[in-house]
Amino acid sequence: MIQERIDCVDVLVIGAGAAGIGVGVTLKHSGIESFQIVDRKGVGASFNAWPAETRFITPSFPTNSIGMLDLNSIAIGVSPAFSLEVEHPTGQEYAAHLRGVAEFFELPIRTGVDVLSIVKTENYFEARAVDRVIRAKHVIWAAGEFQYPRLNGFDGGEHCRHTATIESYETLEGEDFIVIGGYESGVDAAYHLAYNDKNVRLFDRGCPWKDESSDPSVSLSTYSLERIREEWFENQVELFPNSPVRAVSHHDGLYEVHLLDGRHFQTLTPPLLAGGFEGSFKLVDHLFEQREDGLPLLSEHDESTVTPGLFLCGPSVRHENHVFCFIYKYRQRFAVVAKAIATSLGLPAEELENYRKWGMYLDDLSCCGEECVC
Repeated sequence: MIQERIDCVDVLVIGAGAAGIGVGVTLKHSGIESFQIVDRKGVGASFNAWPAETRFITPSFPTNSIGMLDLNSIAIGVSPAFSLEVEHPTGQEYAAHLRGVAEFFELPIRTGVDVLSIVKTENYFEARAVDRVIRAKHVIWAAGEFQYPRLNGFDGGEHCRHTATIESYETLEGEDFIVIGGYESGVDAAYHLAYNDKNVRLFDRGCPWKDESSDPSVSLSTYSLERIREEWFENQVELFPNSPVRAVSHHDGLYEVHLLDGRHFQTLTPPLLAGGFEGSFKLVDHLFEQREDGLPLLSEHDESTVTPGLFLCGPSVRHENHVFCFIYKYRQRFAVVAKAIATSLGLPAEELENYRKWGMYLDDLSCCGEECVC
């Protein structure tokens, strides 16, 4: 009989992506020594799984000495633009950057650890994996979203292929494609298919390419808006705004997309679904209260309101109507989480005050309500 191993730490970080590595660096700067980062695959695994052609929509420029941090940095003093020498990294490039950051800061990372459950006892959390149990006073859930695609938005979703499962758009067989979802992933799919001389019909329940919001969390980024104005994109891609899908069916090798308004469209290739992600928090949602939108309800320190000591980091963080789904947004909350944990452990965490001048310590959300007006 194999004896189960038990590890004990002050802080357990689950997930070694941008959120997990970033908050790990911040924990180290706060003076916390007893912590561990675990991931079931490897550092940056979600980014490694991106389609080969997909790039960051947020541009990278080197961090400088006057407090301007690269939009895609997850730690003070590092910049993917500087280390990778590219403005819009691919997922594979960014994963390499994360591995470099983890090595530079000598973060305590254990890969191949698939956390199956988390239980809160009176004195600690118990995270159970296949071959070990990790006991921790605090847990930070930073497992991300990409590996949990949403497939249940309409009937027949199983007939579609989610864009998160595509290795490369160049290798997809077929000449005519239907893409369901017109936000970043959908436009990215249409762009690369059109670039490879494929005909594309793109359907969205709204019209994100015409949305006037300045918040890229709810409208298309400038990077995507530029790309849809390419002449060959306009020639190869037909956009269908305000066209919510009711169902997808598959008969005799033919796929049919049915819209709520009664229209239907056929294609010989499986429709590509760009409907977003469920989010890994679903695995621990029983440990959080739920907001009306189904996302976790958080305290001012991004802590569960019903399970003290459990924190959330990453793109699922929400506060009222504030959305933190990009790296340059959710990284601002790393220091908030690290400070709360350090304080509970009796540590002063004085070095975290340096995070403020770098825009990495957003603990006052009253300044987050204004949009651009022109």
